[in-house]
Amino acid sequence: MLENQLKQIPSVSEIIQELPIECSIPRPYAIALIQKHLVKFRNLAQQQQLDSIRSEIVRNIITAVLAHQQPNLKNVINGTGVVLHTGLGRAPIGHTVLESVLKRLTGYVNLEFDLPSGNRGERIDHVAPLLSALVGAEDSLVVNNNAAAVLLTLNSLAEGREVIVSRGQEVEIGGSFRIPDVIIKSNCTMVEVGTTNRTHLKDYTGAINENTAVLLWAHTSNYVVKGFTAEVSLDELVKLGKKHGIPVIADLGSGALLDLQTSGLPAELQVSEVLNKGVDIVTFSGDKLLGGPQAGLITGSKNILDKIHANPIYRAVRCDKFILALLEETLRTYDGNAVNDNNLTHALLSTPPEILMKRGQEILNTLPEETLKVLGIVLMPSQVEAGSGSLPVADIPSAALCFNPKNLKVTELARRFRTGSEPVIGYIRNQKFHIDLKAIVPDQLPRLVAAIKNI
Repeated sequence: MLENQLKQIPSVSEIIQELPIECSIPRPYAIALIQKHLVKFRNLAQQQQLDSIRSEIVRNIITAVLAHQQPNLKNVINGTGVVLHTGLGRAPIGHTVLESVLKRLTGYVNLEFDLPSGNRGERIDHVAPLLSALVGAEDSLVVNNNAAAVLLTLNSLAEGREVIVSRGQEVEIGGSFRIPDVIIKSNCTMVEVGTTNRTHLKDYTGAINENTAVLLWAHTSNYVVKGFTAEVSLDELVKLGKKHGIPVIADLGSGALLDLQTSGLPAELQVSEVLNKGVDIVTFSGDKLLGGPQAGLITGSKNILDKIHANPIYRAVRCDKFILALLEETLRTYDGNAVNDNNLTHALLSTPPEILMKRGQEILNTLPEETLKVLGIVLMPSQVEAGSGSLPVADIPSAALCFNPKNLKVTELARRFRTGSEPVIGYIRNQKFHIDLKAIVPDQLPRLVAAIKNI
């Protein structure tokens, strides 16, 4: 019986020969995929649970392999309402920014070549002056993410020495960025002061000694502690740092470049505000409220930035030409306390709920009456969050399409939207499927209508 089942397992070469001539998958990748699926069928045969004949197995594996002809990284419609969705790439980049960057990056670029002099240049010079001017800093540096920015800064200033941080600011951003872990990996000793909910200036003062290298202030951008609380202000911490000749480092996490309230969004601490308080170095992300690519931005005192730049670790975490070009283009969307619509993140975040309701109604008007009835679609107001730990305590008003299908489980409906030719990611709440309109790019609306009709 076992021998008969094992005889049904085809060889790799047999399946390769059956692949269509137009198959565009690289041969080594196709072989790896075939081998992976053959293992599954072979295990079933070993357990005498194989119920497929040889021709069926070949057909099933070929179908599975051909599913990989399209690139794995796909454009999706974000119906979660979360604009800065980590799983969906955080800050979305708009057509205008991308097209401008692609034109300049085709072929070769002057990444580390100074065109006027003809000499070797410095890649960071393409963005550092622009960033510094926007936030009011002496100098700036860019690395591949904010975790690297914090690690590089601490290692440059406090390796082998002590970093003082409040227990109430030992934040975790996601599962792999924890302030205590980053301090340890920076080869520094963390000195905790105060308690989770209350830290006083005397706690910092009492912890300072000849081995203290940095006072670290971490913005609790993804949570708020309320009630019986106390914290030391940045003004007080800067004054203490200057008294003892100890630099103050502020990790802002999200990092807003302008007053978000002017766009109808919740208030958030701005990078320029922190620098104006006399903080020596500020670190923040490029792919959150800034609206750019994944990057870690370090800005502040030139003397300290020179030291950070000279750290050998910088070369391991520096950015390539694509990130620098995208970051420069994103920074050029800012002008003082204003940002233009080419910054897709801000355009989406600041879209008023009335506009979203209007778009939702236009979608309903486009759909056939039978589709609305069978899928039970209604338009309703909603509340969303910015995402990625940004603006965590304030809901942002939005609008959502709510689905209550007659003959389909909502989990199956969600799966069909995810796996369709136009992948749509929504969410299930109260046994209903929702597609929120907050994070849907306007030019994706016709595709959303098509996806709904295909269901």
